[in-house]
Amino acid sequence: MSSQQSPIPYPLDPAPTIYHPAPAYTELRERCPVAHVALPDGTSAYLATRHADVRRVFTDQRFSRAAAAGPNRPTRELGSLAEDSLIGMDPPRHTTMRRAVSHAFTVRRVEALRPTVATLVDGMIDAMVAAGPPADLITHLSAPLPIYVISKLFGIPEQDRERVRQWSDALVGDWDADPAAPKAALDAFAELIAQRRREPGDDLMSALIGAWDTHDDLTERELVSVTAGIFVGGHETTTNQLNLFLLVLARHPEQLAGLRGDDPVAVARAVEELSRFIQLGDHGVLLPRVTTEEVQLGGVRLPAGAPVLPAIASANRDEEVFTGADRLDLTRAHNPHLAFGAGPHHCLGAALARMELQEALGALLRRLPGLRLAVDEARLRFRPGLVVRSLEALPVTWDTVDR
Repeated sequence: MSSQQSPIPYPLDPAPTIYHPAPAYTELRERCPVAHVALPDGTSAYLATRHADVRRVFTDQRFSRAAAAGPNRPTRELGSLAEDSLIGMDPPRHTTMRRAVSHAFTVRRVEALRPTVATLVDGMIDAMVAAGPPADLITHLSAPLPIYVISKLFGIPEQDRERVRQWSDALVGDWDADPAAPKAALDAFAELIAQRRREPGDDLMSALIGAWDTHDDLTERELVSVTAGIFVGGHETTTNQLNLFLLVLARHPEQLAGLRGDDPVAVARAVEELSRFIQLGDHGVLLPRVTTEEVQLGGVRLPAGAPVLPAIASANRDEEVFTGADRLDLTRAHNPHLAFGAGPHHCLGAALARMELQEALGALLRRLPGLRLAVDEARLRFRPGLVVRSLEALPVTWDTVDR
């Protein structure tokens, strides 16, 4: 794989299981860390596989998201969301837009929400205990929890949350195979914004609209995409992270047995390690960039206009950064993983997601001793056509309940 005479076909051959990235990443990191690859449509790109190089792609402004998010973007992404939202912009425009919303996601504001989320999680577990075992974790906890939290931030009333969740689901579907559904969802978000502009409240959406309307250079279309993008990011990834956490822990019963839900430091470390370890998407590449000028990366000269694919899944298994990188270690203290990105496009809601995951995982461990899958893993099914791995159901069971 060290030769760059002919591009390597991409996507790489997948791993035998969903718990590890493609095996070829290991050899690429060692012999060809920035590999020339051929995409399915016949175009070529560069695949960054080492932690240092992936981090640099995220933080160096010569690797542009705006150039990679237009109609000719190098890989399938979130359709119009990639073009018009925060994930498809560069500074200084990205800086202006992000500043308009970032105040709602500070660590201080998120921590102020923690008691509310803890109470909410306990109530959801109460309902799950009453219904089971076995019970579907997705129905009772992993889906409704982030929906409730992001809806509360947005000021969306309870009776409308299911409808808005359906719009969000449409936006993470396959835009190429079914463009009508996500476009209809964006239209629905536009109507919601128009209604909130007429009837503002004390919520994130009203604040976002107010901030937007003070900038003549920010368009309504961008406002719709940013609003929808925040909502999607606020629940889809968190839901699926928690589900995959439980799948991974089911494969490591000895580590699960040693994790105490009443130890917040241990739970926080476990959330970081599980975030590093899981494979949230099929190929482990997050938001391609395009070079704006000639640049050296990993010893390779990249010309201006070159698409670059930052392989987070590979970076998070880099032995140069993580000792025993392919081994789950819930006690890992030094964990500079890139699951939430880095640089200007570092996940806006990372603090919120971490807090929700900590409260959910800690409460499950405290409340449901012996928590485990209720069916053989082979019977679990993932929803097709999504950019993240999303289970249809996650039946779990447990031993005696202890409050």
